[in-house]
Amino acid sequence: MDKTVLVVEDDRDILALIEWHIKAEGFRVLTETDGEKGLKAALREKPDLIVLDLMLPGMDGLAVCKKLRKTAATEQTPVLMLTAKGEEIDRIVGFELGADDYMVKPFSPRELILRIRAVLRRAEGAPESAATVIRHDELAIDTEKHCVSIRDATLELTVTEFNLLLELVRSKGRAWTRDQLLDRVWGYRFEGYHRTVDTHIRRLRQKLGPLADNIETVRGIGYRFRE
Repeated sequence: MDKTVLVVEDDRDILALIEWHIKAEGFRVLTETDGEKGLKAALREKPDLIVLDLMLPGMDGLAVCKKLRKTAATEQTPVLMLTAKGEEIDRIVGFELGADDYMVKPFSPRELILRIRAVLRRAEGAPESAATVIRHDELAIDTEKHCVSIRDATLELTVTEFNLLLELVRSKGRAWTRDQLLDRVWGYRFEGYHRTVDTHIRRLRQKLGPLADNIETVRGIGYRFRE
C-alpha cells in the first residue's frame, strides 16, 4: 500500500504545490489548512508522515507537534516541519518538541521529496532479518520493536533519536563527524544543518539520564559512543 502523507498548511497555493509534488511521487496525500483539523486528521487517519507548517491559524504547528508526541497513536509518527521562520531558535524549539526534520520556505520541491523519503526510510528501521537487541551496560536497544530501555524503563524517543542512538551504539568507540551522521541518520547533507545533529545529541543525553556521559563530544570532529 502507498505511504500516506498528511500536509497541514494554511497557504492554499503552497498546499496545492506540495500536494502535487508528493502525489507525483506516488504517495497518498491528505490535506488540512488549520492546526486543529490537522491534529484530528492525524489521529483519525494515522498517516505515515506529517508535513506540518509552523504558523497555522488557531492551534499552531508547535502545539500540534506537542499533542502528537503526547498521544500514543501518533507519538512515533514522523513530523517534518515546514515554515517561513528560519531563525535558529525556531528550529531548535521544533526539534525539542519532537519534530524529525525542518525545512524553511521558500523551499525546493525536490529537496522536500528527498527529505520525506529520508524520514520515511528512518521510520522503517532495520529489516526483520537484522532484528536484534543491542545492549550496553544497562541500555538495551530492540531494533525489532523499535524501542530503547534503561533498567527495563522504556525511553520515549522519536524515530530520528532512535536511529541516531542506534548508529552511535553500533559503532562504539568510533568518532563520527556531523556530516557523516547527517548522511547516515538523516539521509542527506545540506549546508547549515550541523546544529540539527547537536540538538538531537543534546536531547538524547537528556533522555539517557545517568548514561548521558556515554555520548562523548570529540573536539574538532563530532561525537562518539564510549566503548
